[in-house]
Amino acid sequence: MEQQGKASTRAKDKYNAANYDQVKLWVKKGDKERIDAAAKAADMSRNAFILEAVEEKINREGKEPPQE
Repeated sequence: MEQQGKASTRAKDKYNAANYDQVKLWVKKGDKERIDAAAKAADMSRNAFILEAVEEKINREGKEPPQE
């Protein structure tokens, strides 16, 4: 049974590597908890909350990069 779990994890890791970029975010001590609380209040994951905030800022400030 444990081998299936490892194969499943490898498959998910392979899919994620092919379809997503990772961004590591450093925040001051305590800010992670603030972000988590705000995300929970919005009924969102931390990731979804941060992505929405970034998208809102890009749209608000007109910082969309030109399409190639």
